[in-house]
Amino acid sequence: MVTVLSSVFFFILALGILITVHEFGHYWVARKVGIKVLRFSVGFGRPLWSITAGPDKTEYVLAAIPLGGYVRMLDEREADVPEEELHRAFNRQSLAKRAAVVVAGPLFNFILAIATYWLIFVIGVTGMKPIVGQVSPDSMAAAAGLEQGEHIVAIGGRATPTWEIVVVSMLDDAISSGEVVIKLERPDTAGQIERVIRFDSIPEDLNRGGLLDFVGLRPYRPAITAIIGKLAPNGSADRAGMEVGDKVVSVDGAAIDDWEQLVDYVRARPETPIEIGIERTGEQLNLSITPVRVEGDVGKIGAGVQTQEMPDELKSEVKYGPGVALINAAVKTWDMSYLTLRMLGKMVTGDISLSNLSGPISIARYAGYSASIGFISFLTFLAIVSISLGVLNLLPVPMLDGGHLFYYLVELFKGSPVSENTQLVGQKIGIAMLLGMMLVAFYNDILRFFVN
Repeated sequence: MVTVLSSVFFFILALGILITVHEFGHYWVARKVGIKVLRFSVGFGRPLWSITAGPDKTEYVLAAIPLGGYVRMLDEREADVPEEELHRAFNRQSLAKRAAVVVAGPLFNFILAIATYWLIFVIGVTGMKPIVGQVSPDSMAAAAGLEQGEHIVAIGGRATPTWEIVVVSMLDDAISSGEVVIKLERPDTAGQIERVIRFDSIPEDLNRGGLLDFVGLRPYRPAITAIIGKLAPNGSADRAGMEVGDKVVSVDGAAIDDWEQLVDYVRARPETPIEIGIERTGEQLNLSITPVRVEGDVGKIGAGVQTQEMPDELKSEVKYGPGVALINAAVKTWDMSYLTLRMLGKMVTGDISLSNLSGPISIARYAGYSASIGFISFLTFLAIVSISLGVLNLLPVPMLDGGHLFYYLVELFKGSPVSENTQLVGQKIGIAMLLGMMLVAFYNDILRFFVN
């Protein structure tokens, strides 16, 4: 079970890695182009640890608030600079050098993602083969003609060895064209067939709804025994006295044969008390549990199934040699970056709900959960967040790296730097925008915490 302590630990670990890599990009390029670096700080606020080293007496700091970092360089706009060091001041550098220093931070986040995906692909990751399970009647999947037992082999020309790749590819095509072209193999037919799912819209809240649920599609799974493997703290099941290890045998007097039956029964009964029969250490017990209503009029009790070994016939391993892994890692990073940028654009236009924004509470929960699953899962989480950090920092918002790059673009065409007054106004706008985004993210976090 993911504890608060483990979530906080892996959250700080992940942020520490991401921030250090980002700031090291600024630091490394600044040093390479001859700029004097005064301080390299991971975190903000009061220093917890510091050391001064190197010929430039650079101060390396670990600070108390692990939500960012900074590299302080010699700059006449911040303090007087001795005449003999003017050539090493940031503000005295050419436009190309200043831009290189600024873009290096996000660039190093993308490099970290490539390195992480490369390691994942070299080690190999095992996923579930995308065999179609239940197709909901009157759903988009049913309208496209998908049937139980079909094997999804490609989407939009991209091979799909696992369900994870299916979901990402489907979302990518849904956002870009509203049309998802799926190639399938059927157990009773030679060759491949093609189906097309057409999206009139995309789910507003991907965090809670889920893309597969939206199209009416479920992965095929063999019957899974309904044994409780995890409980959401203070969730309906937890409050009713359910424990990890309990085996669910009935609901409202009807026998339960597998986990999917329990999920379907609960989902269909939001805010309706259910009598759930369980076996616990040979004893039969009945618990009255009322599912909470989540978005989409779905019931949820805050319980997860115990992890069970996946049958070999449903396993699919994604693994490459070092050279091919590097190419695939770069392509994966590009695809995820482009998808992240398009999702942000859809949020701006209102096509996707702002409830998809996640703040530090959600990220901490994801960090702890991914680490509890395994090393590869945590690496995947790290790569995705690193890509998000890189993309966000390149947005043309004042206070972010992309805002500085926008000023440099104006300077390139204008022939002179943007005035300090204009930059000051821009900083105020940027702070307001970032604070607004943070407030929305915190609101989403709090809402998910109480609903889930």
